[in-house]
Amino acid sequence: MRQIHAGRGLRGNARAIGAAIAGCCLIGALAGPPSAGAAVKVLRVGSYNGSKGTYKTIQSAIKAANPGDWILIGPGDYREAATQLAPGNEQAAGSAVLVTKPGLHIRGMDRNGVVLDGTKPGAPRCSSSVTDQNLGPLDPNQQATGRNGITVFKANGVSVENMTACNFLNGSHGGGNEIWFNGGDGSGKVELGSWRGAYLSATSSYFEGNTKPFASYGIFTSNTSGPGLYTQVYANNQADAAFYIGACPDCNTILDHAHGENSDLGYSGTNSGGHMITQNSEFNNNQSGFVTNSQNNDDAPPPQDGICPNGGTGPTGTHSCWLFTKNSVHDNNNPNVPTTGSAEAGPVGSGVVIAGGRNDTVSGNHIYNNGAWGVLLVPYPATEEPPPISHCEGGEGTTFEGKAVCYFDDWANEVANNTLTNNGFFGNQTNGDLAEISNLENPGNCWHGNVDTSGTVTSEPKNIQSPPHSECGIPDAGESLASPLGAQVACDTGFFGECPSTVVANYPKRTHVVMAPLPPQPTMPNPCLAVPRNPWCASNTAKQLPYPVPGSPAE
Repeated sequence: MRQIHAGRGLRGNARAIGAAIAGCCLIGALAGPPSAGAAVKVLRVGSYNGSKGTYKTIQSAIKAANPGDWILIGPGDYREAATQLAPGNEQAAGSAVLVTKPGLHIRGMDRNGVVLDGTKPGAPRCSSSVTDQNLGPLDPNQQATGRNGITVFKANGVSVENMTACNFLNGSHGGGNEIWFNGGDGSGKVELGSWRGAYLSATSSYFEGNTKPFASYGIFTSNTSGPGLYTQVYANNQADAAFYIGACPDCNTILDHAHGENSDLGYSGTNSGGHMITQNSEFNNNQSGFVTNSQNNDDAPPPQDGICPNGGTGPTGTHSCWLFTKNSVHDNNNPNVPTTGSAEAGPVGSGVVIAGGRNDTVSGNHIYNNGAWGVLLVPYPATEEPPPISHCEGGEGTTFEGKAVCYFDDWANEVANNTLTNNGFFGNQTNGDLAEISNLENPGNCWHGNVDTSGTVTSEPKNIQSPPHSECGIPDAGESLASPLGAQVACDTGFFGECPSTVVANYPKRTHVVMAPLPPQPTMPNPCLAVPRNPWCASNTAKQLPYPVPGSPAE
């Protein structure tokens, strides 16, 4: 049943939002103490400050560890020789490092110096040469199966911190994910609880084409119920998305101080709803900046819905628990990025896109220099062949040109109090700051309090911040698919094929893919924080500190 927003829109201010987040979303220690009588160990990989550890590979230390243990990794280029297959998931691509034990704390001693490298031994670090790529073991047809970097597979309470992963590419069995908290990808089940990723970088220097091989996702979480946190994270050069959080009806996740660039999508979130907050982050120089959508695929179950579970109230004082706030979304006009699959339909020149999503709140962001649209709300017509676990939940089954379609309309989203600058400069009809395509829904989407630094907010429909569009919680509709806006979105995305010759539409087209270098990122100020005393952290105590989620979007 469709839920109606409480009240008339956002209530309170940034301080109140921050207090609500801080009050409801603190994460304590990720895992409980080890079993009675078991001492917490610190296992050291490689060397640090002239002191050698016991282990040469990350995987060997994980094999020797017990829940609650720490694994510290000294600077170095780690090319894990074997490919680890997740138990019960042996038909999927394996990983260089696989974590199936709960409660492990895996931490590099230098974010930029500890590199989990997907290229072959002896190659330059994160090499771009075709002959240097390790594409994983061969399948029965002698095709490379692909590899992931580090995968935490259905193991609660694991933290991965202060390291870089590069050049893990996909193949016949999938793969291509640099850092992945996987709670049951493709199963339709949520089997991952608490987790944390901090001070992480993910990149690829290699892209062969939009078939294979390529890096799919930089920093990725799926099938989680949380609480989960990414903070101080960076990713670029991904053919699908720099960041991905999906397949979680109530994700209970915060993405904080993230930076995604030079990817098809800076962020993608399919069927990720409930408690989901993105704050203090930057998305730039992608084809599309930040995209969340409903889809009838293996990220089941759809739809993407930010409604608070059990009639609860979210951080803005409404029944929306999905919040995008205090972010910078700019200059997402880049067609020359790696790309693949449905992500290719991300409209070039768009800042924030909600496609078939519901009950989401976009508030207090700076959105600028996006050539097509600053914020775009559209339906999502899922045309892929659905897997057996997805049944068009929340969508409407229909047909298009004789093909089955699961149609997800967008409704009950609130876009408020954002600052907009220089969006829509491609100059096509309907390009501008704000735009909406939707059917008449109860409640409809609402728009209010957004300002353009030029003094005039441009929008489709026109005057989108006037009644009825400015009123939350009432019936409303946007433009239709048959409108000029619908034609322009179709031309930009190419979702239904080539742009009709009758439509004037000038959007940048791909000429050649450019792989950006990985810029150095801030490393963890004190990699010995909370680590029990050991030869690399001699002055620390064994006290394990809690892991608080950053509380205020105003940080």
